[in-house]
Amino acid sequence: MSRLSFYGRQWTVFDPKKKDHRQWFAEFQRTNTWSKCPVRFIVDDNVGDLLTMIQRKLIEYYTDVEFGKKRKVRSVQRTLTLVKE
Repeated sequence: MSRLSFYGRQWTVFDPKKKDHRQWFAEFQRTNTWSKCPVRFIVDDNVGDLLTMIQRKLIEYYTDVEFGKKRKVRSVQRTLTLVKE
Protein backbone atom coordinates (compact mmCIF):
# COMPACT_ATOMS: atom_id res chain seq x y z
CA MET A 1 0.00 0.00 0.00
CA SER A 2 1.27 3.44 -0.87
CA ARG A 3 1.93 6.07 1.76
CA LEU A 4 -0.14 8.49 -0.30
CA SER A 5 -3.30 6.61 0.63
CA PHE A 6 -2.83 7.80 4.22
CA TYR A 7 -2.59 11.45 3.19
CA GLY A 8 -5.39 11.59 0.63
CA ARG A 9 -8.88 12.83 1.25
CA GLN A 10 -11.34 10.22 2.46
CA TRP A 11 -13.84 8.63 0.09
CA THR A 12 -17.54 9.15 0.64
CA VAL A 13 -20.83 8.64 -1.17
CA PHE A 14 -22.60 11.85 -2.21
CA ASP A 15 -25.77 12.35 -0.18
CA PRO A 16 -27.93 15.31 -1.25
CA LYS A 17 -29.63 15.29 2.17
CA LYS A 18 -26.36 16.42 3.78
CA LYS A 19 -25.89 20.15 3.65
CA ASP A 20 -22.08 19.86 3.56
CA HIS A 21 -22.25 17.76 0.40
CA ARG A 22 -24.51 20.30 -1.31
CA GLN A 23 -22.21 23.16 -0.22
CA TRP A 24 -19.13 21.40 -1.59
CA PHE A 25 -20.87 20.88 -4.91
CA ALA A 26 -22.01 24.52 -4.99
CA GLU A 27 -18.41 25.60 -4.36
CA PHE A 28 -17.26 23.34 -7.19
CA GLN A 29 -19.84 25.00 -9.46
CA ARG A 30 -18.45 28.44 -8.56
CA THR A 31 -14.73 27.61 -8.77
CA ASN A 32 -14.74 24.70 -11.24
CA THR A 33 -12.33 22.76 -9.03
CA TRP A 34 -12.58 20.21 -6.22
CA SER A 35 -9.37 21.46 -4.56
CA LYS A 36 -11.10 22.84 -1.45
CA CYS A 37 -13.42 19.86 -0.99
CA PRO A 38 -12.26 17.79 2.01
CA VAL A 39 -13.60 14.49 0.59
CA ARG A 40 -13.63 12.54 -2.65
CA PHE A 41 -16.98 11.29 -3.90
CA ILE A 42 -17.46 7.74 -5.12
CA VAL A 43 -19.09 7.41 -8.54
CA ASP A 44 -21.87 4.83 -8.84
CA ASP A 45 -21.34 2.04 -11.37
CA ASN A 46 -24.44 2.87 -13.39
CA VAL A 47 -23.43 6.53 -13.95
CA GLY A 48 -20.77 7.73 -16.34
CA ASP A 49 -19.20 10.57 -14.38
CA LEU A 50 -19.32 12.36 -11.05
CA LEU A 51 -21.07 15.54 -12.19
CA THR A 52 -23.91 13.64 -13.88
CA MET A 53 -24.39 11.49 -10.79
CA ILE A 54 -24.52 14.50 -8.43
CA GLN A 55 -26.88 16.42 -10.71
CA ARG A 56 -29.27 13.46 -10.93
CA LYS A 57 -29.25 12.97 -7.17
CA LEU A 58 -29.87 16.68 -6.56
CA ILE A 59 -32.75 16.76 -9.04
CA GLU A 60 -34.32 13.75 -7.35
CA TYR A 61 -33.77 15.30 -3.89
CA TYR A 62 -35.28 18.69 -4.74
CA THR A 63 -38.19 17.12 -6.61
CA ASP A 64 -38.97 14.96 -3.59
CA VAL A 65 -38.72 17.97 -1.29
CA GLU A 66 -41.06 20.08 -3.41
CA PHE A 67 -43.62 17.50 -4.47
CA GLY A 68 -43.24 14.85 -1.79
CA LYS A 69 -41.67 11.45 -2.08
CA LYS A 70 -44.93 9.54 -2.21
CA ARG A 71 -47.22 10.71 -4.90
CA LYS A 72 -50.79 9.97 -4.01
CA VAL A 73 -52.87 8.66 -6.82
CA ARG A 74 -56.49 9.54 -6.36
CA SER A 75 -58.99 7.13 -7.69
CA VAL A 76 -61.72 8.99 -9.44
CA GLN A 77 -65.02 7.28 -9.97
CA ARG A 78 -67.06 8.49 -12.84
CA THR A 79 -70.54 7.40 -13.54
CA LEU A 80 -72.25 7.59 -16.85
CA THR A 81 -75.85 8.55 -17.05
CA LEU A 82 -77.76 7.32 -20.02
CA VAL A 83 -80.26 9.74 -21.35
CA LYS A 84 -83.07 8.26 -23.41
CA GLU A 85 -84.83 10.54 -25.82
